Amino acid sequence: MLDDRAVRIIEILKDSFIPLIQAGLAFTVPLALVSFVLGLGLALLTALARISGIKVLEAIARFYVWIVRGTPLMVQLFIIFYGLPKAGIIIDAWPAAVIGFTLNVGAYASETIRAAIQSIPRGQWEAAYSVGMSYPQVLRRIVLPQAARVSVPPLANSFISLVKDTSLAASITLTEMFQIGQRITAATYEPLWVYIEVAFIYLMICTVLSRLQNYLEIRLGKYVIK
Repeated sequence: MLDDRAVRIIEILKDSFIPLIQAGLAFTVPLALVSFVLGLGLALLTALARISGIKVLEAIARFYVWIVRGTPLMVQLFIIFYGLPKAGIIIDAWPAAVIGFTLNVGAYASETIRAAIQSIPRGQWEAAYSVGMSYPQVLRRIVLPQAARVSVPPLANSFISLVKDTSLAASITLTEMFQIGQRITAATYEPLWVYIEVAFIYLMICTVLSRLQNYLEIRLGKYVIK
């Protein structure tokens, strides 16, 4: 027979599971998806700026990557949400989180994309130029498709990390899964079991994403140009 405390914990976990799942699907996953897509666009632009040969663009891109990679993500979120209002720029929690995560993804992913682009042999660039292709055409038709295949594993890992990092959005009052867990903990006084449940849900989400990553790598591996 279970004692009263065990029964109470089981009831708490049962009652909190659905609200946590709902918060994960309604806030955590969309926040990660939106931030990652925008971050990839920013990363591509930054990577192209880094290899453009234009010193001003290279300097701006290098400075941006240096700042973001050299400061904690939580500090970046605090500057955007709590700091900018002191300068008269007020941003709500959701867009502030999107901006913070997008900038962070853009900086880290740009290094992955840059390395993938530079891994394409120069001979392919020169061959494309020799048949009359312009720089944008070479990127679109030859370089980026191959670079995308090379980039899939590290970028997928970045996305999985981003899903976990979204828990930091609770620090700027965004109601996502981790903050829901904090509220349940405050009401039930059972931090150990509630946070274990939150961790379990994050684990399940990341496990599904890892399986999707493996499937995508296998699919793309069939088309790698050797």
